[in-house]
Amino acid sequence: MLKKSVPYKWELVGLLWLAFFFNQADRQIYNVVLSAIRDDLALSDADMGLVSSSLILIYGLLVPVAGVIGDRYPKKRVIIISLLVWTCATLSTGLSQTLLQLILLRSVATGGGEAFYSPSANSLIGESHKKTLATALSIHQTALYVGVIASSFVTGYIADLYGWRMAFYVFGGAGIFLAALIYWRVRNIVSGQSIVGVIPSQKSIKEVISIFFKKPTAILLACAFAGMQFAGVGFMTWMPTFLHEKYNLSFAQAGFDSTFYYKVTALLGILLGARIADRFTRKMTGMRGMVQLCGLMMGVPALYFMGTTDSLSTVYITLVVFGLCQGLYDSNIFASLFDVVEPPYRSTATGIMLSFAFIVGAISPYVLGLLKPVFGLSNGIAFLSLGYFFAALCIIVALLFFYRKDCLKTNDVLISGGD
Repeated sequence: MLKKSVPYKWELVGLLWLAFFFNQADRQIYNVVLSAIRDDLALSDADMGLVSSSLILIYGLLVPVAGVIGDRYPKKRVIIISLLVWTCATLSTGLSQTLLQLILLRSVATGGGEAFYSPSANSLIGESHKKTLATALSIHQTALYVGVIASSFVTGYIADLYGWRMAFYVFGGAGIFLAALIYWRVRNIVSGQSIVGVIPSQKSIKEVISIFFKKPTAILLACAFAGMQFAGVGFMTWMPTFLHEKYNLSFAQAGFDSTFYYKVTALLGILLGARIADRFTRKMTGMRGMVQLCGLMMGVPALYFMGTTDSLSTVYITLVVFGLCQGLYDSNIFASLFDVVEPPYRSTATGIMLSFAFIVGAISPYVLGLLKPVFGLSNGIAFLSLGYFFAALCIIVALLFFYRKDCLKTNDVLISGGD
């Protein structure tokens, strides 16, 4: 039995936090041991970038489908099946012997399983939280940072001692156990309870999708997320290799340093940004977008100097600044979207937005893999700052021309009780 003193809406956030932790931890394994896999299987830098790009591409193609499914079927069931699929795929990745096997297990199976998590999870949180929307979503988002930090260190440590394959076995096995545990807990928590949510959409898929594209703010937020992901996916994929090759750090240290300083300040940034947004958004329309814009604008120079400097100390300083910047942006990714999208369509809208972001983000690791032998990885990291610059422009246009109008439309629908 659950303690009555724990509100269900926060118990839900805690459960989904665990699932999202493994979502991001499993994804980071490959980035940490990229060079070890490359050398062991005699692959090229472009091959390694292709594997990472393929995962992101598969994710981007399937996530809108996952969004539609999340608006039509029990979200908890979608989440549990998603967790089970991607953790089994993670464990199996350790058996890979060829590039094709890596792509099938790491990209198709892992990316496909992960795609069905976020639309249902974020929408479910949105249904349970109103005044604490950004805070709840941000707490859930912190699992990304903790998962990446933990995975980076543990994966590097395991790889240094036992080889890269063992890291996939350990995380995959633990994730399968977690899937069973969460299934049991969700069943007990949800049993006999009724979440205060929304009636599933009765509109056709075409009508639901058209609702998203009739909102200019939603489109611009999706484009901004795409620019941010172009920089973020390339950064996460190649930063451990950048530190390992340029500064001769071990796998464990490169994996840890590339994420710890960055993710710790991102954790602070996301909680700060959520607090600011939830406190002032009712007083100032567009406050969520303004918080995001601040993070993006500060992130441009941080990324550029991170790549161009020859000082490891300067790299660490820029990692700290860049982490704070991403945290501010991440604090309102879905809260901003939910400001302009009605509750019955939020899972679908989340899927569309994630699709924009990850299809564009899928290009980044492969491009950097191609450019690395010609221009060097340092210039590649600096090049990623353009993604943040583009994202900032999208937020500016949304705030200046569309945000207020789209928010009013959404609020009118909510006040009148929907369709």
